[in-house]
Amino acid sequence: MKRLAFLLRPSWLALAAVVALFAYLCFTVLAPWQLGKNARVSKENDQISASMTADPVPVATLLPHQDSTATDHEWSRVTATGHYLPGKQALARLRMVQGATVFEVVAPFAVDGGPTVLVDRGWVAPQAGSRPPEIDAPPSGTVTLAARLRDGETAPPDKAPFVADGAQQVYAIDPGQLSSLLGVPLAGSYLQLAADQPGGLGVLELPHLDSGPFLSYGIQWIAFGIVAPLGLGYFAWSEIQARRRERAAAEALSAGEPAGEDTPEPQAQPAPRAPSVEQKLTDRYGRRR
Repeated sequence: MKRLAFLLRPSWLALAAVVALFAYLCFTVLAPWQLGKNARVSKENDQISASMTADPVPVATLLPHQDSTATDHEWSRVTATGHYLPGKQALARLRMVQGATVFEVVAPFAVDGGPTVLVDRGWVAPQAGSRPPEIDAPPSGTVTLAARLRDGETAPPDKAPFVADGAQQVYAIDPGQLSSLLGVPLAGSYLQLAADQPGGLGVLELPHLDSGPFLSYGIQWIAFGIVAPLGLGYFAWSEIQARRRERAAAEALSAGEPAGEDTPEPQAQPAPRAPSVEQKLTDRYGRRR
């Protein structure tokens, strides 16, 4: 155990704590975050693909009550017959359409024989920086709309709604928040108008059916969470091996042996003696008889 005592030094303990925290975040925060994104995008793509071949249904079949939501039927094509509520409108700000920032115009719509739902009429471009343009009021009287069902968004808690330029402005299409602001009960899901509909404005396109890189990112974070502790173990093993070599060298020096060698060096051979004159004559003329 003494050989592992260095692992209790503050530097090693700090490194182990950082590695453990990183691995914990990889498995509990970072990987689930990316994998959750992939699951949501995949579900949305499946719902959009299914809606392409499905026939439109009356919205009251999916939202039968005033407090209904239809999360499992998002992007379904629906029809709604009823009327817009006059004088009730809000602008969802900071929305993106083809890389440009726009407003989306939402208004409550009372469905005949069904709930009052929020309708996203489409988008309008701001004027003079961030000011909304003049927006035509929706038609009065009974109309029939073709739309897609959308899940309500969640308003950010740090961005409160406000009134500017005579318009109620919000940062998310949150039916619960807009119900309080407009003083109208609204269903939990809302409608996004298709092209060429009564009261429609700029048409909102469908998202691209692309799963994105979220699955690969999630797998990468899992791999990082596995590799980090293995890397710490490798560094600890390398340190143990280095200390073992140093200890062996120190023991060899204390025993009087050269460090790093197991066998003594061979003894030096004496230099050969130079031949005598007699030996030279004998080698040249032969031994005399």
